[in-house]
Amino acid sequence: MRLFRSLAPVTAAVALVLAVPTGALADEHPDPFGAECRIDVRGSHVVAHCHNPYADTDRVSLHIECDRWWDLDIDGAPADAGPAMTVRLTGRCWKEVRSAWVSHQRA
Repeated sequence: MRLFRSLAPVTAAVALVLAVPTGALADEHPDPFGAECRIDVRGSHVVAHCHNPYADTDRVSLHIECDRWWDLDIDGAPADAGPAMTVRLTGRCWKEVRSAWVSHQRA
């Protein structure tokens, strides 16, 4: 009787693991995607280098928010970063840069 009590939790755990649908496990680890980008801001100039280590093409675009209210914010043209490819994105404000970021989209 003691052997059954000590094996009951183990048996229940194994049954739960086997009962999980395989589709649920696949959703936890989707295909890797997205270029890794480094953004450098110097004064009013912004340069981003994006390297894509994955097999799918990543369409990256540089976005810049300028600090002054009269300075126009910039949404740069998209560039395709193919597999094992690095792209350089540039932009600038007239005066100071408040923030800069890169958006990603599957091509």
